[in-house]
Amino acid sequence: MARHYLMCEPRFFTVSYEINPWMDRTRPTDASLAVRQWQRLRDTYRDLGHTVDEIEPIDGLPDMVFAANGATVVDGVVYSARFRHPEREAEGPAYQKWFADRGYVTHTAARTNEGEGDLLVVGDVVLAGTGFRTDPAAHAEAQELFGRPVISLELVDPRFYHLDTALAPLTADNVAYYPPAFSPGSRRVLEQLYPEAVIASERDAEALGLNAVSDGTHVVHAPDAVDLAAQLRERGFETLAVNTSELLKGGGGAKCCTLEIREAVRR
Repeated sequence: MARHYLMCEPRFFTVSYEINPWMDRTRPTDASLAVRQWQRLRDTYRDLGHTVDEIEPIDGLPDMVFAANGATVVDGVVYSARFRHPEREAEGPAYQKWFADRGYVTHTAARTNEGEGDLLVVGDVVLAGTGFRTDPAAHAEAQELFGRPVISLELVDPRFYHLDTALAPLTADNVAYYPPAFSPGSRRVLEQLYPEAVIASERDAEALGLNAVSDGTHVVHAPDAVDLAAQLRERGFETLAVNTSELLKGGGGAKCCTLEIREAVRR
């Protein structure tokens, strides 16, 4: 099924601050390379038949390229992001305005949440990460707004600071994830919910291989996630490796760059 995505060109991408373990201000960044890699990712989605809209980047917001953090959209309702770090706080209103200007119903978050970074829709449920960025109270707020069960999962490894760095929805009823990124209780929850899950290796996780995008048939992933890609192909998925190495310097990959717009379903 064709998907609808929102992306933001990394025209102003740089690492000017450090808010996750992947960021290092002493490492040079190349915005032109980041743009080329991003364009390849965008074009990959379009070649697969998906719709990609673009939000205009804002100078001074280098992480705005990570569109997945900008909001969560379920049934045409937009739950705005409310960022934990002040360096990113202006991104939430920018994304919310984009949606409001196009007629979407938007809800201004009262609780700290970082969009699809920590709120991942899997079928009829929302898996919700906490531990580093998103306030657990935002999980309850999202459940009231969307009217879908929201299942809290605690992240324990700072390298995997958002849920979308440790878990990737694959279909409406299955996921891939890296167990050591989660608390023992959260691992047990995932084992019960997804007994057939794809279990990522440490090498996959360290390459941010789980920061991947699946449309149910194709999975776009980091090139170094070789173990994960092999497992996915064994499960019948077509895997597409897209290099976003420059954006990895900011702690993001394909999924971080991709906000899914889930329109209201007409019944």
